[in-house]
Amino acid sequence: MVCNKNLIPYDERSAVETSGIRPGTPAVTSRGMREEQMHQIGKWIAEVIHKGRDDEAVIERVRGEVAELCSQFPIYLDLGD
Repeated sequence: MVCNKNLIPYDERSAVETSGIRPGTPAVTSRGMREEQMHQIGKWIAEVIHKGRDDEAVIERVRGEVAELCSQFPIYLDLGD
């Protein structure tokens, strides 16, 4: 999944100092993930930012949960003829 820094509407900080992120969805939607999975991915991102920053156990647990989700939506490779 691709993620880039982005402005948040009505943020009082300078445009040079971005304060948000914008996750890119093509990598997950091409695997068949939809709104339910994106909601969970957002929860994981928030949890790691808020709790996991100083807690390796949180990071490891979320990493495992992400791997489990990804295993349910394998990457389709069209190798042609």
